[in-house]
Amino acid sequence: MAIAKAERLMNLALCLLGTRRPLSKRELRESIEAYLEAGSDDSFNRMFERDKDDLRELGLVIETVENLDGEVGYLARRDSNRLPPVTIDAEEAAALGLAAKVWQQARLAGAASGALQKLRAAGLPEDVDPYEAHGALEPRIPAHEASFEPLMLACRDRRPVVFDYRKATAARPEQRHVEPWALECWRGHWYLAGWDRDRRAERVFRLSRITGKVRARAGKYTADVPDVVTVRETVASWAGEIADRTARIRLRTGAGYPLRAKAVSVRERGDGWDELEIPYGHGLDAWLVEFGPDVVVVEPAELRADVVDRLRAVAKG
Repeated sequence: MAIAKAERLMNLALCLLGTRRPLSKRELRESIEAYLEAGSDDSFNRMFERDKDDLRELGLVIETVENLDGEVGYLARRDSNRLPPVTIDAEEAAALGLAAKVWQQARLAGAASGALQKLRAAGLPEDVDPYEAHGALEPRIPAHEASFEPLMLACRDRRPVVFDYRKATAARPEQRHVEPWALECWRGHWYLAGWDRDRRAERVFRLSRITGKVRARAGKYTADVPDVVTVRETVASWAGEIADRTARIRLRTGAGYPLRAKAVSVRERGDGWDELEIPYGHGLDAWLVEFGPDVVVVEPAELRADVVDRLRAVAKG
């Protein structure tokens, strides 16, 4: 269905860009096969209006012109839809090269390389090699989860999705109906931020806990999509990056260096354990569980209970 719509939009765009005079709805319907297959005039009109709006959202400038007989026609003038020449200096090319390197371990590696080749053809300076610039920097964002690509496409196309998700405290996964907003990477893990339709609230999902296939669903979003900054703050909060209080834990001597780096204070107990005060925000319980027997939560009580619940869930498998 998505491929058929993309082909229909492409054909409509080519018709509007290729004509020297405005084309009426009747002429456009006779020129595009998908419109000829529309069951009725009403069905065609709805399809055409949606396609026209979609092309305008993509940036195509479509003019509406009325002739002397009162008939409305449409065209997209080439001079109104021509992009300015691409000019990229050495620093910008280096930034693009680093961005492309980020995806070399992901399924977007081919797309990133192809984009750089197109930029080279469009005017990227010949004496600049984006891959060699600042070679000491080797950014990597691994994206090994099978759900990454379908979720990335769903975020881009604003398509609702359905997937099975297993919370850290749950023994079995449950189905979630989500309107995806954006993907963010925190502490080497990918998270999806979006609107959970069943809970009628924003939620963040760790991709490594998504089981099975991500299935796209038809229909429009029911909730407004926040701006990028708000989404990042949401992911940061759910991933435990934003803390409004502190927790006290015992950490085995010589272990848990990431926790020590976050500590507000560290006190040596002398019995093989150190006592740390660390920032406490949403998601800290999931992080502490990763350190297993090297961590004991002293307070607050609710954090201790959350960690115990997660450990029990892991033990049950």
